[in-house]
Amino acid sequence: MPIGGSTGFACVIGWPVGHTLSPRIHNHWLERHGVDAVYLPMPVAPDALATAVAGLAACGCRGANVTIPHKVAVLPCCTRLDASALGAGAVNTLVFGPGNAITGHNTDGAGFLCSLAQNQVAPRAQPWLILGAGGAARAIAAAALDIGCVVSIASRRAEQAQSLAALLPGLRPTAWPGAAPATPCLIVNATAAGMHGNPPLSLDLSPADPSSLVADIVYAPRRTPLLLAAEARGLKAIGGIDMLCHQAAAAFHAWFGIRPAVDDALRALLPG
Repeated sequence: MPIGGSTGFACVIGWPVGHTLSPRIHNHWLERHGVDAVYLPMPVAPDALATAVAGLAACGCRGANVTIPHKVAVLPCCTRLDASALGAGAVNTLVFGPGNAITGHNTDGAGFLCSLAQNQVAPRAQPWLILGAGGAARAIAAAALDIGCVVSIASRRAEQAQSLAALLPGLRPTAWPGAAPATPCLIVNATAAGMHGNPPLSLDLSPADPSSLVADIVYAPRRTPLLLAAEARGLKAIGGIDMLCHQAAAAFHAWFGIRPAVDDALRALLPG
């Protein structure tokens, strides 16, 4: 659609944003649904975050996705937090409203649960082990606890896992593992390890029970070293692309009032 004076916009803010697939996803949906808007990647340095968010609200931006490293740091920029952001203690979606109102949401947890459903995984069938204690990890843990899952969390900095467990009743802090548990579980990499430019996650999968599952929220590359190692051992492996798409669909709905489809037409646009 031609860009004119009535064209709206949404964006993703992060540092960096060169890896993000969000513009492909959202611009596909905007075109499919005939919405007069565009979606842009915007690199925002940490020391410019508050200024950038206020500027987006002031210039009529419909909303923004928030990615690494801003998901927790953006909390004070919001004038309101919805229940998902309060539970997660992090924000991955901003909705801008009248009077420069800024509402923080978190669609990561719901997006991850949708990705499990899409891959025919029953979330309560096995205990969870979440690796990492950042914004995405907290959102996923909160969503899992809300539906009655048994969830443990580990961080290389043990105090981070303990602090997170103090905030989320029922969450169990545990030591960072050098190897996968020998008992059945759902192992979730909620760190940036394995992302393009980062070292892979160091986790020995050889002790893993054959019924265990491995999920990685990293989506660039689509098949991370962790997923390749899981597949080599015959374990069910779930990549981050479905979580990315489902959390994006919830954000798109919040901005434009349309619930877009996560379907084969969308996945065909994405690398891997």
